[in-house]
Amino acid sequence: MLIKNPARQLASGYLDKTPIFQFVLLSLLFPMWGAAAGLNDILITQFKHVFTLSDAATAFVQSAFYGGYFLIAIPASRIVRRTSYKVGILIGLSVYIVGCALFFPASTLATYAMFLFSIFAVAIGLSFLETSANTYSSMLGPRRTSTLRLNISQTFTPIGNLLGVILGKYLIFSTGDSIEAQLDAAPTPEAKRALGEALLQNTLLPYKYILIVLVCLLVLFVVTEFPRGKPADEPARQQAGLAETLRVLVRTAQYRKGIVAQFLYVGLQTAVWSFTIRVALELYPGMNERGATNYMIAGFTCFLVGKFVANGLIARYSAARVLVVYCAIGAVLLTLAAFGPASSAIWFVIASNLVMGPCWPTIFGQTLDTIEDKRYQETAGAILVMAIVGGAVIPVVQGAVSDVLGSLQMSFVVSALCFLGILLYFRSNLRHHVTDEPSSPEMATSGEGDRPR
Repeated sequence: MLIKNPARQLASGYLDKTPIFQFVLLSLLFPMWGAAAGLNDILITQFKHVFTLSDAATAFVQSAFYGGYFLIAIPASRIVRRTSYKVGILIGLSVYIVGCALFFPASTLATYAMFLFSIFAVAIGLSFLETSANTYSSMLGPRRTSTLRLNISQTFTPIGNLLGVILGKYLIFSTGDSIEAQLDAAPTPEAKRALGEALLQNTLLPYKYILIVLVCLLVLFVVTEFPRGKPADEPARQQAGLAETLRVLVRTAQYRKGIVAQFLYVGLQTAVWSFTIRVALELYPGMNERGATNYMIAGFTCFLVGKFVANGLIARYSAARVLVVYCAIGAVLLTLAAFGPASSAIWFVIASNLVMGPCWPTIFGQTLDTIEDKRYQETAGAILVMAIVGGAVIPVVQGAVSDVLGSLQMSFVVSALCFLGILLYFRSNLRHHVTDEPSSPEMATSGEGDRPR
């Protein structure tokens, strides 16, 4: 290896010190899946008019994306367990590169199905990356600073979301009239088709830049020595079978509720982000897509700010109590967005991002903490990650409600109801006295990072 690992591997799987270059390189993976998720929100707006889709049909972008996560979560965790974190990362980067490369034929063929297939391939690569990188970040150094390392790495994810939206704003969307207005102004069906194909060529541009970055990261990982990051006695540790684990998990009531809560959370977050640009265009007909993207940028900024505020509150108060209040506020904000004045609806949607940040890690930590027998922990965590499939379902439901009601604004009541469902989960945790902190460092670091998703 050209770049050596300066740290010493301990029997626990942790290191005697953090190898700075390896840790920074690993952390650079986090904005890469954030950028992909951010670009999905741009693609939904682009495809809506170019392919003449209903709101429900546009949400299949998220179905392809989160469906890939759902299908690969457990296989990826098994492969990483049998090989190494680095192998999982190399597989993830390679498949991510293939997914981005598929946008070349997709932009030429100009079919919605081909774009969905490309997005699905990207998601498979990201599933390997997240399954590997989150836990590995916690292992690259001493045990006492494992949570700190993971939190530092996770900070890059919303930054990636912002970068993805900014790339989409300037590379996919143009100035002047909106896409719908441009297509409506085409003098003939042939001219309209040619314009649509030209617009789809713009869709390729951000993925070219992402592809270059991914190739550079892949080369750096290949030439860099990484520690194994697993306990020395791991091969000898007894692991429960899948069937036995499922029987135990099904009988654990709080674990079942956590699966539902995570499903609802990822679904509402994805739905809100998917339709922010679209609702801005609906409420302000004279606005073009590039201008409407500013609302998406404002939403991601609120999400990042809200995470820091929540961290401070959770340090002083029970996490479950903080999240009960957050979910109540989120439900009120999205209800006001759905049924309030059109002039203020977009601002309520943006404000809802302030209370989303702490949901994913808190649900994950508290749900996994209900598993007392650690033989079931790995599979329990993988199944909990699979609840991310809510991002494939809830946006389609909200899009279908929009199509039925003829109002994208009113469809945000679906996301408001999701917030209420999550609120009930945290109230249940308060009644059952579920702890706010994972009971072991391994559990604290075995989950996926905050999404954005």
